[in-house]
Amino acid sequence: MKPYLALLIAALFLTAASLVAAKDYQVTGPVVDVKDDVIIVKKGTENWEIARDKGTKTTGDIKKGDKVMIKYKMTATSIDRHEHRGQGSSQG
Repeated sequence: MKPYLALLIAALFLTAASLVAAKDYQVTGPVVDVKDDVIIVKKGTENWEIARDKGTKTTGDIKKGDKVMIKYKMTATSIDRHEHRGQGSSQG
């Protein structure tokens, strides 16, 4: 009975570990532009465009020039598999 219980606990643990949310990231910089669905922040020489929605939590009224810290997650929305063509493959 104990081996089955240990196996069940291990399975539950692995299942819970696989459901962990996406890693958190953050970017800090001045706001270049802000709209209802996107905020653009200057990071070094690049503009970072980050989508936002009604569920995005904000503190205060964000406007151009404000320095902000944005916390975000990266989650795949689609994954397409492409065949790898090696040097030895023939086409025809």
